[in-house]
Amino acid sequence: MDLLLRNVRPLGGAAVDVEVRGGRIHALHPGLDPGSMPVIDGAGALLLPGLIESHTHLDKTLWGLPWYVNEVGPRLEDRIANERRFRADSGHDAGAQALKLAREFLAQGTTRLRTHVDIDTEAGLKHLHGVLATRAALRDEMEIQLVAFPQSGLLARPGTAELLDEALRLGADVLGGLDPQAIDGDAAASLDLLFAIATKHGKPIDIHLHEGGEEGARTLDLLLDRTQALGFAGRVAVSHCFCLGDVAFARRAQLLERMARLQVAIITTGTASRPVPPLKECVQAGVLVAAGNDGIRDAWTPYGRPDMLERAMLLGLRNNLRRDDEIALAFDAVTSAAACACGFSDYGLAVGCRADFVLVEAQNIAEAVVARPPRRLVVSLAKVVAQNPATIEGSTTGA
Repeated sequence: MDLLLRNVRPLGGAAVDVEVRGGRIHALHPGLDPGSMPVIDGAGALLLPGLIESHTHLDKTLWGLPWYVNEVGPRLEDRIANERRFRADSGHDAGAQALKLAREFLAQGTTRLRTHVDIDTEAGLKHLHGVLATRAALRDEMEIQLVAFPQSGLLARPGTAELLDEALRLGADVLGGLDPQAIDGDAAASLDLLFAIATKHGKPIDIHLHEGGEEGARTLDLLLDRTQALGFAGRVAVSHCFCLGDVAFARRAQLLERMARLQVAIITTGTASRPVPPLKECVQAGVLVAAGNDGIRDAWTPYGRPDMLERAMLLGLRNNLRRDDEIALAFDAVTSAAACACGFSDYGLAVGCRADFVLVEAQNIAEAVVARPPRRLVVSLAKVVAQNPATIEGSTTGA
């Protein structure tokens, strides 16, 4: 729809009107004439670009269901096996749950989202079909990328490679991977197979790397070797990448230099439970850092909310960001850096960008991250998808 958003402050700057035509931002200037377009008066509120979730698992969530009593063991393998068993026994409906959580994300201002979807030899492509249906249901309101994710391993479960191949053929956008050494037991062979599948389909890679310390650093080196040799620069993201948080400074600097040169992005949750990539150090090295919630309210964890301003706040807290310009780095991880890391195009608050934006009551970006105010207005794909009438002044038609 075409509309005029009156009297808003993009990223805390001077007040302007925002004219939307043909699904894009057509003009940003004070005193624009709306003609016959609908007008929404922003009353001087802060205008943010649509928020971006770079790493979640829509297919796993138990959002809105009765409380799940978590009694799982402490190891990664325990959580994987427990979840696989629970979902099979409960008849978990990945499609219905994914749709429920995606709509919550949208109401909180997330207009673009990357979700990993479990592919394994027991569930097959069941979860993928559910999330593909969610993407189709929301195609006019939200952009969703699907990552075909081998949650139980690639080499560890023969037949998984063929399922991943089929998932990409059916419409998954990205190929996922998981701990080539710790889970598959042979990092070189696992990565070779992963890159071969991605090359066949011309798809980017987003790999979970939980491996810590020097083990993780060696796997990361092998990943970077293949990124360079196979021409995948700018098409690889490493989710979690905990090893960057617990290797020595010199070793980390070496890895970050390679990642920056090969345009390999980091996608982090800023978790409190593991060492994490230091945000400022990564950004200073020229590495893109995006943020995501990971799982939200599922068999792995009871925590999480579909609110990317909250995730930015948690990322800032984990990295001890206190200055306003430091907090802006955390905000960048759920906006422009996330768009670059995931390859979401036409993003931002500039003429020509897709009309995705969020209106909140805050003085500036830092306050929006720390306070996480209610979303007064969410526009996605030039469509008003959420609006709080109690805090929007004068939604009208015409001048």
